[in-house]
Amino acid sequence: MRKYLIILLLLLGTAFLLPRKAVRAQNLEDVQQLQKLVQVYRYLTGLYVDDVEMKPVVEGAIRGMLEELDPHSAYIDAEEMRGVQESFEGEFSGIGVEFNVLRDTVIVVNTIVGGPAEQVGVRANDRIVRIDTLSAVGMSRSDVPKYLRGKTGTKVEIDVVRQGTPGWLHFVIVRDKIPLNTVDAAYRIGNDIGYIKVNRFGQTTMEEFTKSYRKLNRPEKLILDLRGNGGGLLEQAIEMAGFFRPRGATIVSTEGRAVPASSFRAPVNGEDLKGQLVVLIDEASASASEIVSGAMQDWDRAVIVGRPSFGKGLVQRQIALSDGSAVRITVARYHTPSGRVIQRPYENGKRREYYLDHLRRYDDAVRDSLDADAPTFRTLRSGRTVLGGGGIRPDILVEADTTGYSDYYAELVRRGIVAEFVNDWLDRARNSLSQSYPTFESFDAGFEISDELLDRLATLADERGVKRDDKGLDISRDLLQIQLKALAAQRLFGTEGYYRVVNPRLSPSYRRAVELLENWDTEGKPILEPKKEAPMFGAL
Repeated sequence: MRKYLIILLLLLGTAFLLPRKAVRAQNLEDVQQLQKLVQVYRYLTGLYVDDVEMKPVVEGAIRGMLEELDPHSAYIDAEEMRGVQESFEGEFSGIGVEFNVLRDTVIVVNTIVGGPAEQVGVRANDRIVRIDTLSAVGMSRSDVPKYLRGKTGTKVEIDVVRQGTPGWLHFVIVRDKIPLNTVDAAYRIGNDIGYIKVNRFGQTTMEEFTKSYRKLNRPEKLILDLRGNGGGLLEQAIEMAGFFRPRGATIVSTEGRAVPASSFRAPVNGEDLKGQLVVLIDEASASASEIVSGAMQDWDRAVIVGRPSFGKGLVQRQIALSDGSAVRITVARYHTPSGRVIQRPYENGKRREYYLDHLRRYDDAVRDSLDADAPTFRTLRSGRTVLGGGGIRPDILVEADTTGYSDYYAELVRRGIVAEFVNDWLDRARNSLSQSYPTFESFDAGFEISDELLDRLATLADERGVKRDDKGLDISRDLLQIQLKALAAQRLFGTEGYYRVVNPRLSPSYRRAVELLENWDTEGKPILEPKKEAPMFGAL
């Protein structure tokens, strides 16, 4: 076989180095297809009417091959890989600002506390108009990091426009390591309930989570919010699930054609084995989030509240290529401890249909049909029934709250008018708000959005081409007031401030979780809705 392979590679005139196991699996047809690919490449470079830049052609061919497979196998080019690596490594080197681009203008949303930009005096709401010798006006959102990020210790010069200050302000900033936090918020609800929101699973997630948990003084009741969390690193998900389980408890298992089956278990006793736990999920909770919520559900360790999760349960192996790019090839499937397959059904090559089907799953009739046909499994401690068929079905389903939504509201958000208004408003009001409300608690209790501010928002929208709609404004009045207050809290008190405003006012899942924890009975079981059978959740 090896002699045949050497002869074949010489005939192909290429230096492909295939894994020995893969070579044994090759049949003649596979080899012929590989030969065909190389032939087409040669004909393009040798015969095509014009010079051909082969890099995009080859990358397009790779993407096309992978698109014929499952929905999650993918090609990542070298530039994309740098961003992916930074997002999981938990830090990057830059100036330390959160930014947005509105109407061709780069606006500083917030500065990272203690970061390089804050240290030299850059403020939230500053407009960046020049980066080194380049005009920042008109830069796309994806272009900005290319110029603000760089090696630690290098300098970047920026010019900003600040409301009430004539001319441009010039800053010289020395880049430094900037943390990419994966915990957005951690706070107490009343005296005994903790809340922690995790936005993704990166290398620092469990370090951040554990620090937040201890900062909350190890609450006996906890809401773990995984809504909108699209996943990340498997080992961090295993560690998070293990935080709530004893040593040896199965967290997740994998199986695939070409890789050995594996089972991942909690390596040590978790720090929180007896606390009352609610996990929030929604349709954007995927992969690592589903591993955590599925394990908690199968072990009867938590009540899962919210909406059915995405259903991404395919294991990708990321393989680096010579130019810094990579391919992610699906090699296995995830199973929850009870044996449920997390991945929802799909057909190879039909990615568009796969994502459209995800949206259909939240239609009541479709969901009821799916639930009726779903395979059933038993949890590992109480033996109650849970549904398979892909994704994690909540123990308590909470529909999305669309109260207050109007076409007018949607247009204000979609066109960036709400964000623009908040920036302009806080240019003038930030100092007075900070003086009047030095803490989040005082701001939350004492500040409300006036009708006069909403009228100014509608006026700005009119100027931007969104015709004033008094009926739509009236329908969405309460919603807009909460959103504006939350965005102001974000600018004044960080991301946590946003969630502390929005959660109790706009999230029925959050309110249901609080209600559950406040009414947990003395035997360690949650009191669910009347007319529903209460699952037997144990202390462990």
